Amino acid sequence: MESPITPLGDKIVILPREEGEQQYGNIVVPDMGQEKPEVGTVLAVGPGRISTDGTLIPNRLEVGVTVMVPKFGAQIVVVENETYIIAGESDVLGIIKQKKDNE
Repeated sequence: MESPITPLGDKIVILPREEGEQQYGNIVVPDMGQEKPEVGTVLAVGPGRISTDGTLIPNRLEVGVTVMVPKFGAQIVVVENETYIIAGESDVLGIIKQKKDNE
């Protein structure tokens, strides 16, 4: 999926992963009151930030990686009925590595 937003500076655009309710047998357990970080896939990455001496420090994140950002630290935007998260590279808590099939 291509991002309709072009990030500037050290910002990244994230497509959040949908989290549903968990179900145990016939009992539905809603995800209420739990403050979990947002998880999503990076769709676009800005060029980077400018250092104090004027050189460009490129972003280390790449398009396609899965990342975690704080629920209340990033900006949520809606474009064309799709929700996106815009955050700075420094706001990213971590990169989620995909498990390999043979592990």
